[in-house]
Amino acid sequence: MPRDISLTALQSILAQETEEIWLVCLTITHADLSAPIRLVNDRQDLTRTAGTFSAFPFEVALPSDEERETPKASITIDNVDRTVIQALRDVTSAPEVTIEVVLLDSPNTVEAGPFVFQMHSVSYNAGTLQGELGYESDFLNEGFPAESFTPNTAQGLF
Repeated sequence: MPRDISLTALQSILAQETEEIWLVCLTITHADLSAPIRLVNDRQDLTRTAGTFSAFPFEVALPSDEERETPKASITIDNVDRTVIQALRDVTSAPEVTIEVVLLDSPNTVEAGPFVFQMHSVSYNAGTLQGELGYESDFLNEGFPAESFTPNTAQGLF
């Protein structure tokens, strides 16, 4: 699936060498959280119109562009600070995770995304926190139509 990106991003991708810095911004939201958790995989905080994204080491496996697959992603957050784990322990249902790829020089221009997922599972140890991201339901594998036409549900047909 083609993506629209800025001219600067395209030149950065096609250049043999570039000074552009690509960043991944992660936003975790939930009704149980007092404020969204905003992280950027950089060594310094990033200020955008959406708010300030705290510098935090993490990795994201972005969804593939395959047409016949349900997009899924995964995140691995370094467990250097316990604030993310404490926040995720307090939520009662799946939090929403938004992934956006931006350039450092133009942080308000989203080059890829936003990818909005539900965090289905979380596992953690002393070193990392891992989350599996996907949609609330596996809509590509659901039956169509949702209802069956049986004598009990559609008496006029029989």
